[in-house]
Amino acid sequence: MENDEKRPATPPKKRKMTPVRLKNIALYYLQRFDSSADNLRQVLTRRVRDNARQMPDFDMHRAAEWIEEIIAEFERVGYLNDRRYAEFKIAGYLAAGKPERYIRIKMRQKGVAEALVNEILADSEIDEESAAVNFARKKKIGPFRADEESRRACRQKDLAAMIRAGFDYETAKQVVGGEFYEESI
Repeated sequence: MENDEKRPATPPKKRKMTPVRLKNIALYYLQRFDSSADNLRQVLTRRVRDNARQMPDFDMHRAAEWIEEIIAEFERVGYLNDRRYAEFKIAGYLAAGKPERYIRIKMRQKGVAEALVNEILADSEIDEESAAVNFARKKKIGPFRADEESRRACRQKDLAAMIRAGFDYETAKQVVGGEFYEESI
């Protein structure tokens, strides 16, 4: 080449969104992640919206119909099952020592029906105190800090971390060291 100057990179052309392409996007997503129907709906809607920005004549209403058809088909053939998804995720959260409030928030974010979450949690044994102890052990806070001086200095910080993680105040106070808080009240 005579001209050694680099040409500016041209952005790749956006491919037109079609029902087949949208279905392939959904299948690829489900190969990598388990999902609830509502979560898949959110993922596909986001992809369609991103594509629609590049294509001004794109019909969002028609794409929304495609998404609903894909979700209905996937539920019919068993690719999507909110109960299976919720049972799997809740079991994982419980094994990781997550509190019930955290689990409920995560399931709500993923679009799982509250009645289904209530049913699954009613069948599960939730021990908030042992979950809180496991959390403190993992994060090395509260009684799991290296020395007494750092435990005393970081009590408020440790309590705040446990509450942000979803534990109620009484459980967090008990695990971090309730006797310290009784003195300060």
